[in-house]
Amino acid sequence: MQPAIQLSRRIEWIDAIRGIALLAMVSYHFTWDLEFFNYVTPGLTAFGGWKIYARCIASSFLFLVGVSLVLAHGNGIRWQGFGKRLAMIVAAASAITLATWFATPHSFIFFGILHHIALASVLGLAFLRFRAWALVLAALVVAGAPHYLRQPLFDHPALWWVGLSLMPPRSNDYVPLFPWFAAVLAGMAATRFAQSFGLLARLGGKFTRMPGRLLVKIGQHSLAFYLLHQPVLIAGLWLFALIWPAPAPDPATGFAHACEHSCLESRDQIFCTTYCTCMFNALQDEGALDNVMRGAQTARQSSRLGELASICTLETDMKVMGEEE
Repeated sequence: MQPAIQLSRRIEWIDAIRGIALLAMVSYHFTWDLEFFNYVTPGLTAFGGWKIYARCIASSFLFLVGVSLVLAHGNGIRWQGFGKRLAMIVAAASAITLATWFATPHSFIFFGILHHIALASVLGLAFLRFRAWALVLAALVVAGAPHYLRQPLFDHPALWWVGLSLMPPRSNDYVPLFPWFAAVLAGMAATRFAQSFGLLARLGGKFTRMPGRLLVKIGQHSLAFYLLHQPVLIAGLWLFALIWPAPAPDPATGFAHACEHSCLESRDQIFCTTYCTCMFNALQDEGALDNVMRGAQTARQSSRLGELASICTLETDMKVMGEEE
């Protein structure tokens, strides 16, 4: 393996890219907050382009974790600095879990992006001696794992962090080990390739003008920025809602929109319209619609929801086939 190049100073381009990712995250979370306060259509950020946008943002953070691991510890692990940073991330992740447990107990964050970064930082140390091509191979294996390793065993809540359960758990931020650790490995591989071709030395310049300096500063204080941005956004929207409250949402419209967005990822419009009407009527008949819309259903209710989905799927398939004949 080619020795890692020791850089004499921090690469501000990486801080700037991290700053861009943080600002992108703010834009997504602001839209999520608008949805939470009923200013936009329910389910807007959970499907389609917004869902892809969120995954790209999370992937960029994890990719940069891999980059930073190689740059900071490629020539030998600096245990003191590593331990201090890891302790800060673990403390921040624990604080987020505790806060969301009280704020949204039915969808609290038990393994979000910070939890993953903490675990990935430790696991990544085992891959520091890998060559670039081996890191790429490992990334592909990790990325594909959910497609061939899912087992009922991982449905136990204690193993949800692995990401191989058959039924994905409900959480406002869920970034399990598989497949997301692949982004960290990809970042490590990219950095190894960049070192081999001498690209890192070309990124050693400093930003001297705005907005570059601002992006660098944000990127250099990413953890503080991450922890503070949501409380600020939510507090601002809460104050705004006191003056200009959002109109009361229509349960039927909200459910239909969220249901069809989810359904259209795998079925066509004709099927989804009929299926979602069936689900709405079934949930309303059982008095479970409010709980489903709030994400507050119990384990028993979630099981019943799966039963209703199976029934409506069968009924819709039979109805669509009958109309085609």
